[in-house]
Amino acid sequence: MIDKRVNSIAEALAGIKDGSTILVGGFGNAGSPVALLEAMIDQGAKELTIVSNNAGEGDFGLAKLMKTGAIRKVICTYPRSAGSVVFEDLYEQGKIELEVVPQGTLSERMRAAGAGIGGFYTPTSAGTLLGEGKETREFEGRVHVLEQPLKGDVALVKARLADRWGNLTYNKSARNFGPVMAMAAELTIAQVDQFVELGELDPELIVTPGLFVDRVVEVS
Repeated sequence: MIDKRVNSIAEALAGIKDGSTILVGGFGNAGSPVALLEAMIDQGAKELTIVSNNAGEGDFGLAKLMKTGAIRKVICTYPRSAGSVVFEDLYEQGKIELEVVPQGTLSERMRAAGAGIGGFYTPTSAGTLLGEGKETREFEGRVHVLEQPLKGDVALVKARLADRWGNLTYNKSARNFGPVMAMAAELTIAQVDQFVELGELDPELIVTPGLFVDRVVEVS
């Protein structure tokens, strides 16, 4: 019987190794798997690379994990946002690395990884610092930059509902990067608000099929 539900957050995070690349869902606080991120402190993995839309806010979730020194590098679109004081302090001290990726490119790089695409060309970043050193080609008179797939060892996402097969639905804009991250990781762990029985989720409304999800934990 397929049952991807686990009984605790600790069980959900078991086995994540030092040096892992972790894809973290969320657009600001919307869809951020805060409980999973904060539990990573006790889980203990170090030297992590975090892929996220932004570099954390306040002193909770991603910022709280970052403050422990467990994160070596952040790949994100918005390293500076309201309340991103933890990242800024660490970066100024040279204690954390940063790679800035335009938002659409970040999403498409993960989608390419999930779809098995070897890379893609985009005009975004052409002629800027973000495009320096990358291969370029011209299409219809416009320069495009070659971008590589961005794959994760682990994806941490937050969803609204899940069944025991791992099928997920999201709460409106809290969906954001969750679906592409779930496809792009070797191990996908979902924090969900509520479990439902098989058959309760309308198949037409399932956004992330259980095929892309490995562990699901209910967090009230």
